Formats: sequence, C-alpha cells, structure tokens
Amino acid sequence: MPTASRRHIRTTDMLVIDNVFGMGDGYVLNFSNRTFSEFFADELGVDIDQPRWSVDGSSKAKRLRTYLRQADRETALRTLQALWDYCEASSLVVDHSPIGEEGRNAFFRIIERLGGTPPPSTTADTNPALQRPDPDVGNELAARLITISRMDPQPRGYAFEKFLKDVFDAFGLAARASFRLRGEQIDGSLSVGQDTYLLEAKWTNTQVDGATLRSFNAKVEDKARWSRGLMVSQSGFTTEGLHALGRGKSVVCMDGLDLHDTLTRRLDLSSVIAAKARRAAETGMAFVPVRELDPHRT
Repeated sequence: MPTASRRHIRTTDMLVIDNVFGMGDGYVLNFSNRTFSEFFADELGVDIDQPRWSVDGSSKAKRLRTYLRQADRETALRTLQALWDYCEASSLVVDHSPIGEEGRNAFFRIIERLGGTPPPSTTADTNPALQRPDPDVGNELAARLITISRMDPQPRGYAFEKFLKDVFDAFGLAARASFRLRGEQIDGSLSVGQDTYLLEAKWTNTQVDGATLRSFNAKVEDKARWSRGLMVSQSGFTTEGLHALGRGKSVVCMDGLDLHDTLTRRLDLSSVIAAKARRAAETGMAFVPVRELDPHRT
C-alpha cells in the first residue's frame, strides 16, 4: 500500500475512530493480537505485524492509527467498513455503545467523505439491559435460586444444572440439549442474538481462579473464531484470577449476584449478556457486575 501524498484520515477523524472502535489503552474492539493479525490478513490482505506499522508503538491501536494515517482513500474506506462489519457480525454493535447518536453520525460522515455509503443507522433509546420480561418468571426463578443455595453439594449441582437450563429457556436463549453436569461443572451452549456462547458454570464453595478461567478461554479459542464463552460462577471470581485472565479475551463472566439481580430486577438476560460483552469490548474486563451496567441502579 503506497503512502498517501496527503492524509485522508485527519486528526479529528482519528478521535472519532478511536471512540467508535474502543481504542483506549492500546486495544481495538475485542481483538487479541492473534485475531487482529488474522483480521487484517483475511479481510484486507495486509500483514499488520510488519515493522512499518509499529513506528509509533506496537499496540493494536497504535498500529491501526499508523496504518490509517498512511492509507490512501480507498484503503482507509475499506478498512473502516471492514471494522464496522466485524462489529456487527460479532454483535459488538457500535450503535449500542456509549458514543451515542452524535458519535455514530460523525463516523458515518467520515465514511461518506471517503466515498462510501454509511451503514444503516439503528438507534437504541434505552439501555438494552433494562428490558423487562414477565415478572412472574423472574420471581419464580429467583426463589428457586435461593432454595438451591440451601442444598447439599451433590443435589445442589443437579438442581443448579436444571435451574440454568430453565433460565436460558425462559429467556429464549436456546440452550443445547447437551447442557449437562460433569462433576461440579456444567457444560453447554446457548444463543444470544446471532452469537453462540459456550457455557461453563460452577457452584463451588470457592471463587473461580485464574487457572480455571484461562482453561475455559482456551476451550473457546479452540472452537470457531466467532465463538464466545460465558462463565457462570455462583461464588464469583478471584480478583487475581480475573487479572490473570487478562484482556482481549472471548469470555464474559457472571456470578450468583448477577443472576439474582437479573431475575429480581426483571432484566432481560440476553440483553444483560450483550451488555457485558459490549463492556468487555470497551474495557477489556471479562467481569463487570450487573449493577454497574444499570445506570438507574439504587
């Protein structure tokens, strides 16, 4: 790709692009270094790991900025459109992020100026994690969760298995029939919108540690590139474990309080999971409590 005689991506454009694609702290969306390289190779035929793109730093965000600043108009347009398509395909949908309508429109104006057609703009007037299902469903399931907490470990494990299957079915998440208990671990899969999540759930007396989280993330990454993982731990996660998992992973986490809050506050579970995925894309954090996703919490 020849260096452009003038920059088609201006400094003000880059501020918008940084915001849209979550490029704070050196990250770009939910890409790992591997998937970032694969994206550029597959979608754009570019080796983004070449030293020429790292002259200002080797983080994903710095390499992308350098690439865009040197890009000709067609290359810049194709890159931005490919990144937007990735957002939609992986449900890291930009129009649900905190940039708001003004930020989206600013991004679309960049696309238009480069000669492209802006993607259809869809707006979200409410936080998706505030949608309400039938309150009777949430109340019944919340009561069952409390009952399960009083059981002995073995019957508790099987009751938790059935509880989670019923929760996912109640919210239309299409949990697989293979959803089953293995020791203290429940495996399965579910659908959230167009995304498939591999599930690992545990009810143990201790919090999930880094080794368990990394092992589950490895299982997810061993599947299709678009696979995601949902780790549900009734007892939660150690701070050290979440730190050891690191950023840019394909796993989001829920604990028992998340489940209880989702049910008792009559939140939509699929929207809660999607909100967690967006926050993970924005911050790199695999676990953010439901209460921090709800701006109207008390």
